[in-house]
Amino acid sequence: MNILFKRDTWQEIYYSLRNNKLRTFLTMIGVGWGMFLYVSLLGAAKGMENGFNKLFSGFATNSIFLWAQSTNIPYDGFPKGRSMQLHLKDIEYLQKKIPQIDYISPQSVRGNFGTPGDQISRNGKKNTYMITGDFPVGNQISKKKLLFGRYINDADINGRKNIIVLGEEVYKNLFDAKKNENPIGKSVNLKGVFFTVVGVFRVGKGGGMENDQSAYIPFSTYSGLYNEGDKVNFYAIVGKPDADVSVIEDKVKQELKTINHVSPDDTNAFGSFNLAKEFKKLTGFLSGMQLLTIIVGTLTILAGVIAISNILLITVKERTKEIGIRRALGAKPSEVRNQILLESVVITLSSGLLGFLAGIFLLMILNIATMNNDSFPFYNPTVDYSNVFTAMGIMIFLGLIIGLIPAQRAVKIRPIEALRTE
Repeated sequence: MNILFKRDTWQEIYYSLRNNKLRTFLTMIGVGWGMFLYVSLLGAAKGMENGFNKLFSGFATNSIFLWAQSTNIPYDGFPKGRSMQLHLKDIEYLQKKIPQIDYISPQSVRGNFGTPGDQISRNGKKNTYMITGDFPVGNQISKKKLLFGRYINDADINGRKNIIVLGEEVYKNLFDAKKNENPIGKSVNLKGVFFTVVGVFRVGKGGGMENDQSAYIPFSTYSGLYNEGDKVNFYAIVGKPDADVSVIEDKVKQELKTINHVSPDDTNAFGSFNLAKEFKKLTGFLSGMQLLTIIVGTLTILAGVIAISNILLITVKERTKEIGIRRALGAKPSEVRNQILLESVVITLSSGLLGFLAGIFLLMILNIATMNNDSFPFYNPTVDYSNVFTAMGIMIFLGLIIGLIPAQRAVKIRPIEALRTE
């Protein structure tokens, strides 16, 4: 009959562990702690990854933001220090010359890039806010969470309409937010011109490309209101899914230098921020954390399993007389070996399960504590159970391999020598 299904086998394991409770408990701590670290750290790393994905949800992370500065090299008859300017007319040219570009979103802003904001008023309430001229495509760069209404559309651009999308804080200051007043269709005053409110958006506590104390109007309306013509403050350039955004960044700058008669070696004419590169660094850091977690957890588990082997060696020595009696009564070497191996697996598996449950419990507490905290990039810490089961399988395998050492020692005990042991 298989040793696993013998009642006596499990009784012996139980009595052996019970007689050495403190020793068994201290031995189990090593493996349990390793599994606890493995599960909790792996889950925490996943929680951070989910948190940053949530923070960047609605963002075009494969994008760059480019703006004009001034030259630092004289070129083609132009002096050093010449101010550069971005224009709407250059967008179509750039998209034709650089096919890796998916789309370009031009924006102009008052209240940023060194310019003051502007005052928005309604019924005696007023304050200064950031004003942005935008196209509908801008909402693809950073998706707005709308509380009321809609965002800017093509008809607003083509018709140069006096419509406005307010940030939540602007809405709260100008309308009765406590009574959830619907602002859609109502007017606010911007630079002496009445604008009809078509939407209200909210920015998460984690921040974003915009803020709640800002308002968006059609780019065409903005250009007329501030007499900007086709001038643009910055381009948000999104690459195609398989494109290298850093290559796009370099090509766009070179093409703009050609258009504006700037030296190819000029590094100051156009500034940029490569969001794709920074996001890639972030994801690489999170992947590194997960790999480090796997290595640390595995090594800790291995150290615990080795400790189990050492304890079983002591146990075998203490049970020398008992093993000798069993051998004298006809117990086969394989039965003695399997008994010791089974004890090793039971201790290892029990320790691992306790560590796993403790780790899952900790992740549940962390999830509850951070569930509604949008300001901290941590969300839904989970564990890939395939990784856990793989670790558990490796742990059991190691338990068997390490258990062979004391098991072989037990088998080598000769009955007559064991019976003489005092």
